[in-house]
Amino acid sequence: MSGPATSPQTVAGLVPSGQLCGVRVALNRALPSEVVADLRTDHAGEVGAVCIYQGVLRVTRNPALRAFAQRHLETEQAHLHKIEAWLPKERHSRLLPVWRLAGFLTGALPALLGPRAVYGTIEAVERFVDQHYGEQIRHLERYPELHALRQILLDCQGDEVAHRDEAAAARGAGQRGTVLRTWCWLVDAGSRGAVAVCRRI
Repeated sequence: MSGPATSPQTVAGLVPSGQLCGVRVALNRALPSEVVADLRTDHAGEVGAVCIYQGVLRVTRNPALRAFAQRHLETEQAHLHKIEAWLPKERHSRLLPVWRLAGFLTGALPALLGPRAVYGTIEAVERFVDQHYGEQIRHLERYPELHALRQILLDCQGDEVAHRDEAAAARGAGQRGTVLRTWCWLVDAGSRGAVAVCRRI
């Protein structure tokens, strides 16, 4: 198979033996270094996503928003479990405490302003995540032996798109104010910066 050079790290070191999400994984293939870097960003992102909803739940007492955050928290925890099955602890970002704090604040701060600010934040986050997963899914087309991983990312992407659309519907059709627009721009820029850092650290 042609494609980018692979790292010495093998699938045996990245994926537990046996069944993974119902698919038998070939354990004797080298995992491309760019895929390892992508998985590091995915893991950090899902850690951050879990913390976003924990931040919302810590602050808000709005019943509808709490139900929204709890449902999404459970989905993100499931995503995190799936990514961790492919990426061992020694390959995680060394900046996870930073990403946890950033995620918590990304949920808690808009929750102080009310549900509409939270929904706008989630919409912005998930718009970025949709693009991020989409890029990785396209890259994985070059690696047919990693079809199980590609399917996991497709499933995660589908959930994130559903989260985005649910948040957008809950936010409503009204214009976002200057504060929320600025905040969402910062969230998007921060997400892009975090991905760039996580690919290396």
